[in-house]
Amino acid sequence: MNNYNKLNHTTWDCKYHLIWIPKYRKKLIYGNLRRYLGGVLRELALQKESNIIEGHLMGDHVHLLISIPPKYLISQVVGHIKGKSAIHIARTYTGRRNNFTGQNFWARGYFVPTVVRDEETVKKYIKKQEETDRKVDQLKLF
Repeated sequence: MNNYNKLNHTTWDCKYHLIWIPKYRKKLIYGNLRRYLGGVLRELALQKESNIIEGHLMGDHVHLLISIPPKYLISQVVGHIKGKSAIHIARTYTGRRNNFTGQNFWARGYFVPTVVRDEETVKKYIKKQEETDRKVDQLKLF
């Protein structure tokens, strides 16, 4: 049986596969930043009553399988997560405290297909991203 979520007058199951990149697709997400961002992204999603079901942070992009209630626009949730996480990164890793004008960690856009009934396939795809990325990087060495 499906586990549907409920609001007062709505029963819903809205899942999205979100993908976005750092500015200029630089490979910036590694080491301590990678470990730190996982918790930050989950916390920011919860602020918008959303739940990250599966996620993977690659060196140059982010994959999330996220459940977003229908009362929020996808763009609101993504904007909140990307904007606030950029502020967290600026405060923690670049020493910025007050003025964040012009501080962009993430590129402007994102890719978001909906996940209808094939959730397990999307989860497997997200989990295999690191393995695939390593293979591509090894091919570039030759």
